[in-house]
Amino acid sequence: MTMDLKVLRCGNCEPLKLGVHGMALGIAALCGIYNAAAWLSRREQHLAVNTLLYAALIVFEQRHVAHHFAELHRPSATPEAISTGPTVEVAPVVAAAVMAASDIAA
Repeated sequence: MTMDLKVLRCGNCEPLKLGVHGMALGIAALCGIYNAAAWLSRREQHLAVNTLLYAALIVFEQRHVAHHFAELHRPSATPEAISTGPTVEVAPVVAAAVMAASDIAA
């Protein structure tokens, strides 16, 4: 079974993805703070474990948020930027350099 959803492709729906991971980051931070405060007052082992798990989740979600934020601010390639104009102008120079290198090597 294949799923061809636009949201699953990198670069699409980045504001939505950023919002979802941002909310998950906020909830993880809130839960982590609560569990750390509860552990400091009660010193129960499960609260310490929860605090560590939420700390790992915070790092995980922060990386997702940073990735989606970077995708939002990455310049997108436009059809005008992907033209064959500059490569046509560079091609004779590259060809001359290759021929000169082969003459020097021979």
